[in-house]
Amino acid sequence: KTKPIELIIEAYNAGQRHFGENYIQEICEKSVNPELLEKCPDLKWHFIGNCQSNKVPPLMKCPNLCVVETVTSQKLASKLNNQAKSRDMMLSVMVQINTSGEENKNGLDETEGVQCGKFIKEQCANLNLLGLMTIGNLGNSLAANTKGENPDFTKLIEVRKKLSQEIGIKESDLELSMGMSNDFEEAIRYGSTNVRVGSSIFGARNYPAKPNPDSDPAKPNPDTVAQSMQNVSLDAEKK
Repeated sequence: KTKPIELIIEAYNAGQRHFGENYIQEICEKSVNPELLEKCPDLKWHFIGNCQSNKVPPLMKCPNLCVVETVTSQKLASKLNNQAKSRDMMLSVMVQINTSGEENKNGLDETEGVQCGKFIKEQCANLNLLGLMTIGNLGNSLAANTKGENPDFTKLIEVRKKLSQEIGIKESDLELSMGMSNDFEEAIRYGSTNVRVGSSIFGARNYPAKPNPDSDPAKPNPDTVAQSMQNVSLDAEKK
């Protein structure tokens, strides 16, 4: 998020293929960038932000869109499925679960999540139900670093078990997207197959600041990105 094209290219050259964005406008702009399309032909975009139904058409036009991790309703799933069908393509999706029950967090509760997953599996022929995703509670993540227990991770595993039983597949056939820069190691120990570690690799988000005529714009340091890629030990892609 908010990172320049140069850093994406450097991470790509270091071996990274999966990149996430959580703003529609940003993924739409970056995905059609000529330099990215030329230098990163195998780049795979994950959309990990809130997606309103009316934003589905522009999102689905994005080249190399690989996964939408934030399906939060059957209505949204239907929209994505219809758009995928019209483009004669298959799209992988994840159902977002609000494992912490926080009102300010997007996602479905356990029962709704299972129902949505079943709906996708049975009625959305152009969607591949890849798995489940959660953001979780920051306090739980920080506590897990010392206690080694995270109820949000446990809850997502429980929902996966119920969903797999409901649709008749193995639990291992459903991936888990959980864990971010402050708790990805613990998430991997719990069985996460996708971790979101942009801050660890690229640094904190850069939001536009007011112009300062007395200073030059900050330039990205690609070498720092490559080093960060080496420092983050994870396997975010188990296919």
